[in-house]
Amino acid sequence: MSGQDPSPRPRHADLLASRVLVRNGVWNVVGLSLPLAVAVVAIPPLVSHLGTDRFGLLAIIWTAIGYFGLFDLGLGLALTRLVAERLGQGRTEALPRIVWTAIALMGALGLTAAVSVAAAAPWLVRGVLAVPPALQGEAELALMILAATLPFVILSAAFIGVLEAHQDFAAINTVRIPVGALTFLGPLIAVQHAPSLVAATGVLAATRLLACLAYLAQCLRRMPTLRSPAFDRTLVRPLVAFGGWLTVSNLVSPLMVHFDRFVIGALLTMSAVAYYATPYEVVTRFRVVPVAMVAVLFPALATAFASDRTRLSRLFGRAAGALLLVMLPLMALVALFAPEGLALWLGPEFAANSAGVLRWLAVGVFVNSLGRVGQTLVQGVGRPDVGAKLHLLEAIPYAVALWLLIPRFGILGAAAAWTGRVALDTAALLWIGGRLVPALRRETRRALLLTAVGAASIALFALVPDLAVRSVLAVALLAVVAWLGYRQLRAVGWLPGARGVAESRGS
Repeated sequence: MSGQDPSPRPRHADLLASRVLVRNGVWNVVGLSLPLAVAVVAIPPLVSHLGTDRFGLLAIIWTAIGYFGLFDLGLGLALTRLVAERLGQGRTEALPRIVWTAIALMGALGLTAAVSVAAAAPWLVRGVLAVPPALQGEAELALMILAATLPFVILSAAFIGVLEAHQDFAAINTVRIPVGALTFLGPLIAVQHAPSLVAATGVLAATRLLACLAYLAQCLRRMPTLRSPAFDRTLVRPLVAFGGWLTVSNLVSPLMVHFDRFVIGALLTMSAVAYYATPYEVVTRFRVVPVAMVAVLFPALATAFASDRTRLSRLFGRAAGALLLVMLPLMALVALFAPEGLALWLGPEFAANSAGVLRWLAVGVFVNSLGRVGQTLVQGVGRPDVGAKLHLLEAIPYAVALWLLIPRFGILGAAAAWTGRVALDTAALLWIGGRLVPALRRETRRALLLTAVGAASIALFALVPDLAVRSVLAVALLAVVAWLGYRQLRAVGWLPGARGVAESRGS
C-alpha cells in the first residue's frame, strides 16, 4: 500500500503476529491444564500412603509454594513490562541492567521469605496448625525444607518474566509442564519408598531448584547478554512502583474471592458452604483459558503500546473477540446443563441446592474473563494502580452486599453478589482502558457491549426449564460460534485461500 515503509517488519512486530499469540496461548492452556489432570490421578494414592494428617500438611505446603510464587511484590510482571517496552522501542542495550536489577530485588525477597518461614516454622506447627504431636517434628523439618525452596520459587518468576516479554512461551511451558506434573508425581514416587512428609517435601524442593536452573538456562539462551551481571539502582523505583500496586491487588483480590465462604459459614451453615464452594471450584477452573491468554497478551500489549498504537487496537480487539468466542459457549453449556451435570456428578441433593449457584457463577466467570483482558490492558499501558484502586473501592460494598443478600436469598445471594462485583469491575476496567488509550475507545466499548449481550444470553438460557429445548439451544449456540470462529480465522488468514486477504488488510 502506498505510504507504507516497504522495509521488513522489525522484530517487535513479529512478536505480535496473530499466529505467535495463538500458539503461545495454546502452550499456556496445556501447561496450566496438564498438572491438574495429573493431580486428579495422583492425589488418591497420595492420601492412601501419607494418611489424612500428613496429606493435609502436604496440601498446605503446595499452597505455600504457589502463594509465594505470586508474592514477589509484582516484580515479575513489572520486569515483563519493562523488557517488553524496551523491545518495542528497540532499546535492547538496557535489558541486562533491567533484568539483573529485578533478579537482585527478587533474590532478596526470596531470602527474606525463606528466613521468615524458617523462623516461624515451630510456631506454625505447635501454635497455629492442629498438627498431631507425633507429626510435629516431621512437620517442622518439612517447613524448613519448604523455606529453603522459596528463593528459587521467586527467582523463577523473574526468569519467566523475561521469557514472557520475548513471547517465548514454548520455553516456559517445556519447563512448566514437567514441573507441574512432578509437583504431584514426585511426592507420590517418594512416599512409595518412605511414607514421610519430609521425603515428599524434599522431592518438591529438588524439583523447584531444577526448575529455577532450567528457566535460567532458557533466559541465557534467549538473551546471551545476561551472562554479564549488572545492577542499576535507578531502575529500582520504577520496578517497585509498578510491582507495589500489583501487590495490593494480589492481597485484596484473594480476600474478596474467599470472603463469601466465611460469611456463608457465619450466617448460614457449613453445609451451605459446601453447596456454594463446590460449584465455585468447578466453574472457576475454566478461568485457565483467560489466564493463559492474558499471560500472552500482557507483554504483547506493552510492546505494542511502545511501538504501534494501530497494532495495539487490532491486538486488543482480536484478543477480546477470541476470548468471547471461547468462553461464551463454555459458560452457556455450564448454565444450560447445571442441574443435570451436578446430579450426575454429586447426586440429586447437591444439584437441587447448587444448580442455581452454578448458573449465577457461570455468568460471573464469563464476564470476569473479559475483565481480565481489561485489567491486562491497563497494566500493559503502565497503570497497575487502576486495578488495585478498584479492588480497594469494591471491598467494602461487596462485603455489605454479602451481609444483606445472604440472609435473604441464601447462597444464591452470595453468587449474585460475586457476579455483580465482577461485572462492575469489568465495566470499569474496559471504560478506563478506553480513556487511557483513546485509540482503543471503540474496541473497549464493543467488548463491553458484547460482554453484556453474552452475559444476558447465558442468563436467559438458564431460565429455560425443558431439557429438550435447552439441548436445541446448545446445538444452535455451538453452530453460531463455529460460524463466527470460521469467519474470524478467514479474516486473519488462518484458513487455506485466505492468507492474501489477511495480508492485504495489514494483518
